[in-house]
Amino acid sequence: MTQSPAVRTSGQPGPVRIGERAARTLVSELARRNDPKAALLVGATPDSAVLAAAIDALLPGDTLTVVPAATATAVALREHVTAQGRWVADRVRVADSLADADTAEVVIAAEPLAGTAEEAREAIDGLAKYLADGAVLSLAVPAAPGRTAGAAGEMERQDALHGVGTDLVLRNNPPVRVHRLRFAPADVAVAARLAPAHRPSSVPVTRSMHIDSNGVAAAGIALGLAALARAARPKSKLWLLPALAAAPVAAFFRDPERDVPEDPSAVVAAADGQVLSVQRLTDERFGAGEWLRVAVFLSVLDVHVNRSPVAGKVVDYFVADGGFVNAMKPDAEHNVAAYTVLDTDHGTVVVAQRTGLIARRIVQRAPVGALLARGERFGLIRFGSRTDVYLPADAADPLVGPGDKVIGGSTVIARWR
Repeated sequence: MTQSPAVRTSGQPGPVRIGERAARTLVSELARRNDPKAALLVGATPDSAVLAAAIDALLPGDTLTVVPAATATAVALREHVTAQGRWVADRVRVADSLADADTAEVVIAAEPLAGTAEEAREAIDGLAKYLADGAVLSLAVPAAPGRTAGAAGEMERQDALHGVGTDLVLRNNPPVRVHRLRFAPADVAVAARLAPAHRPSSVPVTRSMHIDSNGVAAAGIALGLAALARAARPKSKLWLLPALAAAPVAAFFRDPERDVPEDPSAVVAAADGQVLSVQRLTDERFGAGEWLRVAVFLSVLDVHVNRSPVAGKVVDYFVADGGFVNAMKPDAEHNVAAYTVLDTDHGTVVVAQRTGLIARRIVQRAPVGALLARGERFGLIRFGSRTDVYLPADAADPLVGPGDKVIGGSTVIARWR
C-alpha cells in the first residue's frame, strides 16, 4: 500500500487528531456544494471523524473515494463502509492506494500536516495531481506554536498564493487551522450552486445565534481589563466598567442565522440597517456604463456582519483612502472603504464596506478567487458604518427605497431582469 503524502511528519510532540468540529470544517467545501460531485478523502481510518463528516455531507448524486491512512488497511475501511448500509456503500469506494484514485472536485486530507515545510510541499504536490479543474484542496495544520517543523509556515505561503479560505478551529486538541487551496480558476457558475459557508471560529449562543470571533476577543479583552483593575485596586469599583461592557461588546458582534431567498433572480441586502439612497451613477473604477447603488447605514445597534448580495467569484479587492465622516452624511462616500469585486452570471457586482465617524476597522475574509454563495458571510465593519452594493444598472431593478429597513442576507433589495 502506498502511504498518503499527507501523513509524513518529523516526530513532532504528540499526535494531532482531528475532532468533530475540525472535521466538519475540513469537509465544508463538500457539504456546501449542492450539485453532484466527486470527492477524494486521503489518509482515513475507520474511526476518523473526517470520514464520518464526509459521509454525512454526501448527497444522492455524490461519490466519495477513500484512501486509507498508513495505520489502516483498505480491508478494514471497506468493512466499515459496508456496515454503514447500502446507501453509503453505493456512494463510497475504498481505494487500495492513492494511485488508484481519480480526480475529484473536492480533495480532503484527513490527517493534519505536521512535518517540515518540504514535507508539506511534497504532500500538497501529491494531492494536487488529483484536483479537477477549479477543484478545492482542503488541509489542516496544527495552529499551536511548536507543533510543526515548518508545515504551518509553508501552509501560510500556499494560502497567500492559492488560498480561497481559511478557518481557525480552536475547539480541537490542539487547535488547527484549516486551509482551502484552489490551483486553477473556478467557473463562476459554480457559486450559484453553493450553500453559504459558516465560520467555525464563531461561538454558538443558541441554534440561531452566534458571536463572531471578533466579539469573543473584544469581550475577553474587556474582562481581562476588569481583572487587572480589580487586582490593582481591590477597593475600587472601577473594574465594573470593563466588566459590564463585556456583554454589550460581544452582542455588537452577534452573527445570527438568516433564511436566504432561493429565488435565483434575487439580490439580497449585504448588511442590516436603513437604506440611505438608491441611485444610478457612473464609476470608472468598476467599468463603463451606469451602476445602481444601494447604500445602507448600519447603526451601532445593527448586526455588523456583511454578506454577499449575490452568488459570485471574488475577482478583486482594494481599499480606497479617504476620511471618517459620519456615515449618514452624503460625504461619507469619500470615507475609507474596502471594495470587494464579484464576477457573476449577470455581470460585475461590487460591495463597498465604508468606515464612519466611529467605525475605523473593516474586516474582509474572502480572498481573490473565492466563491461566495448568495447571503454568505464575507466580513464585517466594527462599530457602525455603511455598506453599498453596486449592480449593473441595465441588469437589475431596485425593490427598496430610502428609509426602508433591510436585513442582511434576507431582504431582497433588487431583482435581476
